[in-house]
Amino acid sequence: MEKFKSCGLTTHMDGAGNVCGRLGDPDQPAVLIGSHLDSVPAGGMFDGTLGVIAGLECIRVIQENNIEVNCPIEIIGTSEEEGRFGGMLGAQALSGHLTLDWLESARDPKGEYLKDALKKCGLDIHDTLRARRDPSSMKAFLELHIEQGPVLENSQKCIGVVDGISGVFKWLVKLKGKADHAGTAPMDMRSDAFMGLADFAHEISRIIDEEGTDKSRLTIGRVDLKPGYAHTIPGEAHFTIVGRDMQEDIMHQLANSCRKVLSSIARKHKLYFEYEQMSWLEPKYFSPEVVDLIEEEVKALDYSYMKMPSGAGHDIQFFTDLTPTGLIFIPSVGGVSHAPDEWSHWDDVEKGTQVLLNTLLRLAKD
Repeated sequence: MEKFKSCGLTTHMDGAGNVCGRLGDPDQPAVLIGSHLDSVPAGGMFDGTLGVIAGLECIRVIQENNIEVNCPIEIIGTSEEEGRFGGMLGAQALSGHLTLDWLESARDPKGEYLKDALKKCGLDIHDTLRARRDPSSMKAFLELHIEQGPVLENSQKCIGVVDGISGVFKWLVKLKGKADHAGTAPMDMRSDAFMGLADFAHEISRIIDEEGTDKSRLTIGRVDLKPGYAHTIPGEAHFTIVGRDMQEDIMHQLANSCRKVLSSIARKHKLYFEYEQMSWLEPKYFSPEVVDLIEEEVKALDYSYMKMPSGAGHDIQFFTDLTPTGLIFIPSVGGVSHAPDEWSHWDDVEKGTQVLLNTLLRLAKD
């Protein structure tokens, strides 16, 4: 906020903890530049923060060069994008995707309630709901972000022109068999929950080959075996399945295939199978006009680039139905993110910021 104020921006923090700095008329529709200032535990310095600092640099260039724009420009450093409580609090508050019921019931993995965490920061859940922006107050929304993957670096491209964000579903799966002594239970008489999990893991590639696309992803990210003793056959396997694709019908095909395969494997190993769908987010596509505009500016600068989807979620996905949107990627060295050694080369940072500035000026002058 002090950085924003030092540049003469009208600055405030809203009820969701979003930090906002505006150049220009407070009552006119603005081009928003948004990303997040938080990170995962032991995360890196570029994830999210790049987009906020780059937005500030764009404002400083506009001011230093006395560039005239025809509408306000606002930088927003959103809160809680990394989802400690599930979702992306700041962006969902701004876009009106929050309910009081969720705000009152949301807890982090350690059991702390969101409402209590907000209170510690001097914020109130009712003020969080008041952070919603009227779509008529937004002229467009732009975000600059690191790729968080290896595609740009491996392709030797310095800019990713992102056309959409993958949809994602998350399941909590339980395979229930019978815990038994690892030494006395014959191999052909076991109801081993882990063997069911292992068989399913081997089926993932086939499921994607038959039902998915080159954009499909299926991941088992967390596993809990019960009772969890070295000399006991696992009686239960609890695990997550996260599926992604750029087409919602493909997501449904992947989900249906996972269900059929798990049912078949459960019968084979004498297991009981159940699952709970924790979340389902449909794919989001950015405005073709803004995507084309970003591509035009990249070509004019003669930067190497590729059009690509985002497999990870970002703040901007909540604004696709409210205002024209565009997302710009720069490479992550080694594809590393959410880790202390996350890094992006400074020449790529500069190029990404230049694309952001040029696109911003086109939108702010129209």
